[in-house]
Amino acid sequence: MKILDKYLLKSFLITFTTVFVILFFIFILQTVWLFITELAGKDLDFIMIIKFLLFAMPRIIPLVLPLSVLLASIMTFGSFSENYELAAMKSSGISLQRCLRSLVIFICFLSVVAFMFANNVIPYAEYKFMSFRRNIAQVKPALAIAEGQFNTVGIYNIKVNKKTGEKGNFLSGVTIHKKSLMGDGNKTVIKAKTGELISNEESNLLQLVLKDGYYYEDVTPNKYEDREKMPFVKSSFKKDIINIDLSKLNTTTVEEDDDDNKGMLDVSELSYTIDSLSKSKATEVKSFSENINQRVTNPLNSSTTPTNDTVKKAKKVNPNDPLAIFTDDEKATVYKNALANTQSTILSIDGTLSDLNLKQKNINSHKFVIHEKFVIAYACFLMFFIGAPLGAIIRKGGIGLPIVFAVLIFITFHFINTFGKRVSQEDGLTPFMGAWIASIILTPLAILLTYRAINDIGIINMDRLTEPFQKLIKKLFPSKN
Repeated sequence: MKILDKYLLKSFLITFTTVFVILFFIFILQTVWLFITELAGKDLDFIMIIKFLLFAMPRIIPLVLPLSVLLASIMTFGSFSENYELAAMKSSGISLQRCLRSLVIFICFLSVVAFMFANNVIPYAEYKFMSFRRNIAQVKPALAIAEGQFNTVGIYNIKVNKKTGEKGNFLSGVTIHKKSLMGDGNKTVIKAKTGELISNEESNLLQLVLKDGYYYEDVTPNKYEDREKMPFVKSSFKKDIINIDLSKLNTTTVEEDDDDNKGMLDVSELSYTIDSLSKSKATEVKSFSENINQRVTNPLNSSTTPTNDTVKKAKKVNPNDPLAIFTDDEKATVYKNALANTQSTILSIDGTLSDLNLKQKNINSHKFVIHEKFVIAYACFLMFFIGAPLGAIIRKGGIGLPIVFAVLIFITFHFINTFGKRVSQEDGLTPFMGAWIASIILTPLAILLTYRAINDIGIINMDRLTEPFQKLIKKLFPSKN
């Protein structure tokens, strides 16, 4: 490798590494903010928080990596242009294409690594992340209940004065408010001197064993005048067991479907899943079409519905009225049955169409995830060919103007990509177009910037923009000379 290639690669790698670390730290903070409700108030130890963050880190790589490549490219080549290093290279007979050669090889390698990371590491990390969030109460059930405050767990609001024991599973001063199934507030209050949390990693139930306590339950009398007395029932117990669903211990404000496992699959698994979903949809369409044909040819209440032989006989009697052989009451019954059958068929069709649309959206989502893995790799390549020529054109290094350009370009890319994802999931675009629309729109920009940078043309030719105005001014105000 020549000295020039080493120098260019070293300069780019130093900038890229610095930018990547800073952006990665910023996005990690944003991740912590998103899941703050799951971390705060649960007495999580340092190791648990580190595990939580480690499992969440890979999911932010698709955002950080392209932005880092874009910003590092603009800053590196902007600095070269600002310090006249590119001018020195060109004066020595080294073109911009030659300067980009070693970096293009590195970006191609980075794109391959990005695809392999998205296809193998991210699905595994996503699986571990979701499992960790679901099983945090199984590993240490006491973490789900903080001292001195009410903790909402399903239909229970639980408060404990103190937690003891190695895992904090021994409770003292337990107060529980049980929500009414009718939705009219808390009707039952349970107070116990001590309690114990018992869990099993193989079970989805958490047992809360209460000892030496009382039940207080409000009673609603049938007579309205007796309700003002606010009667209640009190009972005591030596031992009581409450079973709690562990899945309700980890409430989250993030809008995501925990049953959605598309992010945990690689390309081969996604392809297999798509094939299975497509076959299931085709089978349902075929079964429904056969069922509809049978309902149309063999309608309900056939005893009062005219058969084909009856209709032929009626046409011989009166060709203009197939129901001529029926009385008025029988005609009314036939019309009612026909209307009921038609309405029932329409409702069945609407319900099936809704179900098929949901299945198609699910298929589109899986297809989008496949394309998204390739988009991550191409985005690194695309952002480099936008950033490097742009940096050479604007001739400004540092963290000022380059950050402005990088943020504007990346926000545009991310917004278009998000828009394409939403539209493709709603079957408004094909999954391919939804995933690649941002890249397709920005690729001409990369080609244009590369062409202008190679030919030493600015982003905007001010002479061409001002020339029409100059001619107009000369015509309106001709010079005496």
